Amino acid sequence: MKIKNICCIGAGYVGGPTMAVVAQKCPHINVTIVDINAARIAAWNDADLNKLPIFEPGLDEVVKEARGRNLFFSTDIDKAIDEADMIFISVNTPTKTYGKGKGMAADLKYIELCARQIAQVAKSDKIVVEKSTLPVRTASAIKNILENTGNGVNFQILSNPEFLAEGTAVQDLLNPDRVLIGGDTTEAGKKAIQALVDIYAHWVPKERILTTNVWSSELSKLTANAFLAQRVSSINAMSELCEKSGADVNEVSKAIGMDSRIGSKFLKASVGFGGSCFQKDILNLVYIAKTYGLTKVANYWEQVIIMNDHQKQRFSDNIVSTLFNTVSGKKITFLGWAFKKDTNDTRESAAIKVADNLLNEQAKLSVYDPKVVAERIYADLDYLNTRSEEENRSLLTVAQDPYEASKDSHAIAVLTEWDEFKTYDWQKIYDGMHKPAFVFDGRGILDMAHLKAIGFECYTIGKG
Repeated sequence: MKIKNICCIGAGYVGGPTMAVVAQKCPHINVTIVDINAARIAAWNDADLNKLPIFEPGLDEVVKEARGRNLFFSTDIDKAIDEADMIFISVNTPTKTYGKGKGMAADLKYIELCARQIAQVAKSDKIVVEKSTLPVRTASAIKNILENTGNGVNFQILSNPEFLAEGTAVQDLLNPDRVLIGGDTTEAGKKAIQALVDIYAHWVPKERILTTNVWSSELSKLTANAFLAQRVSSINAMSELCEKSGADVNEVSKAIGMDSRIGSKFLKASVGFGGSCFQKDILNLVYIAKTYGLTKVANYWEQVIIMNDHQKQRFSDNIVSTLFNTVSGKKITFLGWAFKKDTNDTRESAAIKVADNLLNEQAKLSVYDPKVVAERIYADLDYLNTRSEEENRSLLTVAQDPYEASKDSHAIAVLTEWDEFKTYDWQKIYDGMHKPAFVFDGRGILDMAHLKAIGFECYTIGKG
């Protein structure tokens, strides 16, 4: 089956970059990305590529090459669905905030709305591809909706989970470790799988394209993120022991990472992991295990989240205790708000929890992040409902540069590992701060020997 038109529902962190690369590598296929958010679509269409709604290194060049040629962004969802041979569902699947499974299960209402809209509009056979991260057996639910509410057309459902790391998404798409495609084992299912394999094969070596049944594909995504998050929580658990025992977590990490059975990736101690995937996917995994009565399995994976929350809590607690057990009225500077460098995504960022803890102690926060706008920072805090919107804005200010942010500050906390933080004039920052001046490096990126020579009191996670 030759695919000529692709529609992607959802113009977010997954749909936008993924479809842009598909369009770039497959100029013979028309790719239309649709979204109900008109402002987001307008940003994708903006002539100024600096105004793309998502910051990813290299994404602007990919969009520049393909946009207007065979890459299109639109709010006309019905038209794109009608014309498409293949439809990617790439909408948000947040953790439920209500009802059964609240706080753990994935909220699938947007997925179901997509399925119902596809069923209503489609007049010809379609391949529907799950791109969003979903619980096991979601494909069967989508298929059920499509077959029972549609116009009598045939649908094939594929699972094609993304394995992108924000900040390196474009490179991850151009040179993936693997592409995973799950589908039915019927003849029609195999043809649908092959149609998607043929698209990726334009730039991905065939040996890196893995095909499975649809349930293995869905579960593999959750499992991959759970394993990666587990490594972060494991090294963070050791970081606390290192601080008490006098060991250096970086030395421990290097020593164990040289073991080929373990490897060195995701062994960087920090203030904790964030992002849209790790916590959400582990909670989803925990919920699935509990629904099958697998209590010990659920408890095992839940501990990864507990450790991550503990790491954020003890980082903020350490700031309070070091600043003579009170931060009330004291200005504390946050360098970084994004959950990691090279992205403007703040979902589940460690900075949010640390900020909330310190604001509860009546600290005055000044935040600088090179890519995150003030509206996003305030929205993250307001979402917690810990304080009124007015109180959040009175206690926290967003600075336009790091020197403004740190002026008259008692302490600086590094919450994101932006490379530029290492290049600052730290003498100038020190001179403008109250003394003693403290630095709490939550990402382990600063030259502490240099900062101590200037006069800073320094704390790095995992060093005794």
